Amino acid sequence: MSDEFRTNLLGPEPTLLPAETEVYQGLATGHSARDLVVKHPESSLLWALLSEEAWAGGKTVEAYAFARVGYHRGLDALRRNGWRGAGSVPWEHEPNQGFLRALYDLGRASSAIGEDGEPERIEKFLDESDPTAKAAIQKLGH
Repeated sequence: MSDEFRTNLLGPEPTLLPAETEVYQGLATGHSARDLVVKHPESSLLWALLSEEAWAGGKTVEAYAFARVGYHRGLDALRRNGWRGAGSVPWEHEPNQGFLRALYDLGRASSAIGEDGEPERIEKFLDESDPTAKAAIQKLGH
């Protein structure tokens, strides 16, 4: 058992990613995710937005690829911010939403291309991250 779990019997503290202020400002001023991702390739939110645009346009393979990048960028960010492979990633913390959206998008697209086991693994990961995230994302209409 890790020292972290010995000191906190409830498990690890929730992981809270830092705000992506420049990304939010760029989106708010009308810049596209495609334009912004060139300057901010580490942003899971931008990759999730690209995935959602591709999905809406019927481009399943592209949606999958964008979601996969957003997922991996999100894992990198989570690890840099103390996540050790377990613990919550709360939806209500806005900076976490890009990763959670990319995760959801990856599950949806991996199911659409018939990837064995991945949709179930992603669904479990999303639920363990925050059981409210899936419903919140679906309310967004993506």
